[in-house]
Amino acid sequence: MSTEIFPNTQLYDTGYCVIFAREISPVELLSRVSEGQIDPIYLSRLDAEAIKAFGEEIDEEDIPDLDFDALQSSGMLVSGGPLLRAGAHNDWAFVVESEGPYLAKEGILKSASRGTVSLSVQLSETTAAWISYAENGEILSSFDPLFPENDYGKEPSTLEELTGYREAIIGGDRAESYENALRKIQEALQCAVPQEADAARLLAVRIAGGY
Repeated sequence: MSTEIFPNTQLYDTGYCVIFAREISPVELLSRVSEGQIDPIYLSRLDAEAIKAFGEEIDEEDIPDLDFDALQSSGMLVSGGPLLRAGAHNDWAFVVESEGPYLAKEGILKSASRGTVSLSVQLSETTAAWISYAENGEILSSFDPLFPENDYGKEPSTLEELTGYREAIIGGDRAESYENALRKIQEALQCAVPQEADAARLLAVRIAGGY
């Protein structure tokens, strides 16, 4: 996959999970995936990486461009919980978590898809991948791109009919099944996001006790 498309491992080399949701705002998406625990502030990807890297030892000198008091009051500096950032591109909002164990939960995707459609894409540091698609609280498709015939969703044919992603898998290198499927799905659903959209300062929350 081109590194110009978000998400990719050039941006998140230890893996990621991203949820896309159509025609809702980033604030609404954050509220849904955090179960209402939302006091967002603006962070860039590099800001978020610095906060996670320093952990409880962080001080004002480590992040001189940010309001340290605002970070503390928002709960952003509470270590151990998922740090989520959310933005928007065209008709889709997206929320991203580095590594992704929190956003990868089925219940999170179901919540994100209430009254709309959502796509969840996950890639681990070991390159294990998973793609799920939901509509109005129901997961219709959920599969490992290496084994697309084993789909654990309620209506697996729906995503295939919308996107034709299986042809992209079959017609490409097996080692690139995830990248080929993801590109085809994002283009067909019109939720392809340029990676520049993730570089800016986006709304962010930290969910204490989320793991």
